[in-house]
Amino acid sequence: MVRYPDSLKVFVAIDCIIFGFDGKDLKLLLVKRKLEPESGNWSLMGGFLFPNEDLEEGASRILKDLTGLTNIYCEQLTVKGEKNRDPGSRTVSVVFFALIKIEESDQESVKNHNAFWIELDKRPSLIFDHNQMVLEAIDHLRYKAALHPIGFELLSETFTIPQLQKLYEAIYNVPIDRRNFSRKLLSTSLLIDTGMKNIHSTTKKATLYRLDKVRYNEKFHAFWNFMADAMK
Repeated sequence: MVRYPDSLKVFVAIDCIIFGFDGKDLKLLLVKRKLEPESGNWSLMGGFLFPNEDLEEGASRILKDLTGLTNIYCEQLTVKGEKNRDPGSRTVSVVFFALIKIEESDQESVKNHNAFWIELDKRPSLIFDHNQMVLEAIDHLRYKAALHPIGFELLSETFTIPQLQKLYEAIYNVPIDRRNFSRKLLSTSLLIDTGMKNIHSTTKKATLYRLDKVRYNEKFHAFWNFMADAMK
């Protein structure tokens, strides 16, 4: 077996930017780092790639270990390889961003990893180049959410249109015109009326919908253009 010289060794890390939505605010799952360098400071969840796994397998392992979830919406965002980015060792980071339903995550596992859900607008400064990673992930989330129905990955199994509107307002940090948003959303035929009402609504009870997963999977890459005329 041919082996490359040890002098060429570079570590490959995977860093995961994990978004969640609590019904009001868009949040990040961040970790209080337990090891040096930067012990005690805020970090994205990450780890080193194992020799026997692909990049996507590594990201799935890290996400499952932290949240207890599988089949999470996750995609590769960027690669960070600046030579001095990690003072611990020469490390290249492959960055993924993921969308999860907070209520479905394993809260005990999150706690054991010293991780916390923090509002996006109140996030602390992060170690290394993680701040830049998050900024790039926010831009990418906004781009994808405008054109593809990925917002549903952050919602409960059933939801109301006002709840979905709150999610998109949290993603874009702008008010959205209710009538235009509702009209455009219903025109996609992605929603199935459950025949039930949200009994916890503070106003009149709103219709509960669920996602048509077959149509969602079939038409995911179509350009839905949710936001063009929905923003106020």
